[in-house]
Amino acid sequence: MISFELGVEDLADTRFALSPLAEAVLSLRVLRDPGLSALHLPWRREALRTLEGPGGLDGADRELLAALVARRFTLPDFLTPRPEVFAPAFEEELAVVARTPPGEVRRDLLAAHAPDPAPAALAAAADGDDTAVARLRDRIRAVLAAYWELVIEPGWPRMRLVLEADMTYRARQLAVGGARSLFAGMHPDLRWRDGVLHIDRMIGRFHAAASGRGLLLVPSVFAHKPAPPVDPGAPPSLLYPSRGVATLWAPVPGPDRAALASLLGAPRARLLALLEEPRPTVELARRLGVTPSAVSQHLRVLYGAGLVARARDGRLVLYRRSDLGDRLLGDGRAGG
Repeated sequence: MISFELGVEDLADTRFALSPLAEAVLSLRVLRDPGLSALHLPWRREALRTLEGPGGLDGADRELLAALVARRFTLPDFLTPRPEVFAPAFEEELAVVARTPPGEVRRDLLAAHAPDPAPAALAAAADGDDTAVARLRDRIRAVLAAYWELVIEPGWPRMRLVLEADMTYRARQLAVGGARSLFAGMHPDLRWRDGVLHIDRMIGRFHAAASGRGLLLVPSVFAHKPAPPVDPGAPPSLLYPSRGVATLWAPVPGPDRAALASLLGAPRARLLALLEEPRPTVELARRLGVTPSAVSQHLRVLYGAGLVARARDGRLVLYRRSDLGDRLLGDGRAGG
């Protein structure tokens, strides 16, 4: 068990942060073992298809990523640096990894796999000098950057919405009910009692006083249990499973034409549906059975909202749905 003793000042200095790099690293566990979280199976299937397909990662790079996750699902600490700001960019966190001293890289890689030996892909950590370990660190950084771009970054906006919703909920729990309310329901392995936060079922064991350093809380989409620092001397922090993950990979529902008519009004919705090809006002009026002036009024509104584009062809002005209009209507050609 790991526990943090938090005083009044520490609770007052409790804050939240996001870590895109932590999400990328933790997602490697899901790739390794599909049974770790059934909620992520849709993401896992698509991620493997992307990584193994054209434009994905080669076999050696995939082997290196797999080697970062130990048999007990532990991960090297240097790959999840503590966020120093609320929402660091992935590149900023990766730059911290690039500055990690070789000795620390070696220690963390070997500790993550102990008591097992390091896999062949990480052999330099056990057998190489500092120069070899630095090269391994830089290769890990480069492969993680490619991995992020391929399978995490496309879904990051949706993930961030889920994480920010969790933080809003937790902050309200803290404001309304104090620390007990904040940690209640966060995870079964967490207990708050008499000013101490207890984290059960940990491989490591220590008790640390925050001593005015506060507590950093980092919600995670891919975490399956709370994860405090393994170093007793590190500032208190807790990476924990976010709420709302069950909805993350659910298919986005298609557009409801009835709802679209309620939003735009039936005449404008019908007009927008006719504009898959450039058409002049007179043709649109004929198709809808209304006057050209009525069509012009609706087109002005749709144009002002960015839902249609227009271009002159001789004496005629032709209108067509914009990319935004295509997306609103659910046209499969939109989105790029």
